[in-house]
Amino acid sequence: MTGIPEELSFPSHDGVELFYRRWKTAGPSKGAIVLFHRGHEHGARMAHLVDELNLPDYDFYAWDARGLGRSPGERGYAPSFQWLVRDVQSFIDHISQKYGTATEDIAVVAQSVGAVIVSAWAHDYAPNIRAMVLASPAFSVKLYVPLARQGLGLMQKFRGKFFVNSYVKAKFLTHDQGRQKSYDADPLITRPIAVNILLGLYETAERVAKDARAITIPTQLLVSGADFVVHHGPQHEFFVNLGSDVKERHILKGFFHDTLGEEKREGAVAEVRRFLLERFAEPFKRPNLRRAHHIGYTRDEADMLATPLPLFSAKGLYWRAYRINLALGSLLSEGIALGQQTGFDSGSTLDYVYRNEAKGIGPLGRVSDRKYLDAIGWKGIRRRKENLEELIRLALSKLGEAGQPRRVIDIAAGHGRYVLEALTEGTLQPESILLRDYSDINVAAGKALIASKNLDAIARFEKADAFDRDSIAEVSPQPTLGIVSGLYELFPDNEMIERSLSGLAAAIPKNGYLIYTNQPWHPQLEMIARALTSHRAGAAWVMRRRTQGEMDQLVAAAGFRKLTMRVDDWGIFTVSLAIREG
Repeated sequence: MTGIPEELSFPSHDGVELFYRRWKTAGPSKGAIVLFHRGHEHGARMAHLVDELNLPDYDFYAWDARGLGRSPGERGYAPSFQWLVRDVQSFIDHISQKYGTATEDIAVVAQSVGAVIVSAWAHDYAPNIRAMVLASPAFSVKLYVPLARQGLGLMQKFRGKFFVNSYVKAKFLTHDQGRQKSYDADPLITRPIAVNILLGLYETAERVAKDARAITIPTQLLVSGADFVVHHGPQHEFFVNLGSDVKERHILKGFFHDTLGEEKREGAVAEVRRFLLERFAEPFKRPNLRRAHHIGYTRDEADMLATPLPLFSAKGLYWRAYRINLALGSLLSEGIALGQQTGFDSGSTLDYVYRNEAKGIGPLGRVSDRKYLDAIGWKGIRRRKENLEELIRLALSKLGEAGQPRRVIDIAAGHGRYVLEALTEGTLQPESILLRDYSDINVAAGKALIASKNLDAIARFEKADAFDRDSIAEVSPQPTLGIVSGLYELFPDNEMIERSLSGLAAAIPKNGYLIYTNQPWHPQLEMIARALTSHRAGAAWVMRRRTQGEMDQLVAAAGFRKLTMRVDDWGIFTVSLAIREG
């Protein structure tokens, strides 16, 4: 089947052309198998699998990851680990668009670091692929030096970008002497890895393994029994937590880390082949997640966080002290005081976080406020704003290219700062902007902002309920771009979300666009629930996360198809662009 593969490139999300190989089937293709290599390596080192898997009816693809093999970029470096995850999405989009292979007809096989990148992609982007095979995912690399990870993190703060070399010798990767020799002689092996990528690997792996129930893709996990490179524990944690109802785990006794390049790999390869054929033989399916607010692990999590702690328990006393400390902080920090007054999820608080200017009483107050504004959640909020602005500009551009009117509605705009700046700072401005919010404070602030920017001719702000289906459906003029940002994350009930989306679907015509946000993960959920108050009469701010798969299913059920999305570096907030289908 294989012969000499085509050598090609695809433009990734930042325009960089990444190298890949393609093995085309001789006849009609039943689908695609995409191979993702280990860290330090490149796609050619997985090329043997194209013949060994013996799947002549399927096209095969193998990339060289950014900064590795024949792909461009500084060796062993990327701006962030999430940059590599987004590269995967760009690659899959390229395969679908160029070769006409539906995402549902794509399966992936990934090893080591490649398997972590793919796992993060499966978690954050919720792709509708057929299946994935993960061989010895590097969820926790064995560094052997005590406190090495903490030391590297400290050094990074002082040194910025720097690299460490892989200690792994070929003889510890595989018993196959031919593979050992080819590894040692391969000029494209890249031993250095940037510390930001190594630390990002750990952070992402911990998040994904802990929250693997969000992944519903049929998955086969191969565990090398004598792995000198990575720890087994997180691999088993990932498998136990995995949310797919089709999952397999195979522990390969005596195997070193290069699982699919081991000396006696025939049995392992046969298991991969069987698994892939079985998945392609079945109709494509995913579990229905639209009722996850009634029965689902994020509902269980939210219920636990909403349950009061015993007053004199250790945790109860800890969070009581935390709240007292927060109250004292509000005497000095303007941001904390605003959160206490209006709710930490209010439009006023978000507008303050967007402005990102530390204010308070004296130097101590400003230092406290800066620490508050630099919390990981607020960093994610500001990155969400940047991603929103990017996708708003993209949607306006698409409308302009199609000759459609550019009429915008934001159904819960807060003060409206982020949407007004995104809509009016570019060259392609909308013909009309309708901002809505339920809060009198937000409406008044939004009207003042419109006046200060001299946008009264195209923009107006009105009070309205974002969950009133008919009110949204009947807006005039008819919008071609709907925006809902930071709203659905605050409400656990999917019926409310469905009403709101139904109104947007009725308002937005075919080939119009919807931009929506989601929060599939947050590292500080308990702190938020136990210490912060919401805009709803000072009640505790208890959030029920929605996995990206759940949010996407709600949007799809309303009649929209997701086109693209953005994720922050921490996997907290996503922003997606969808098109209204007939």
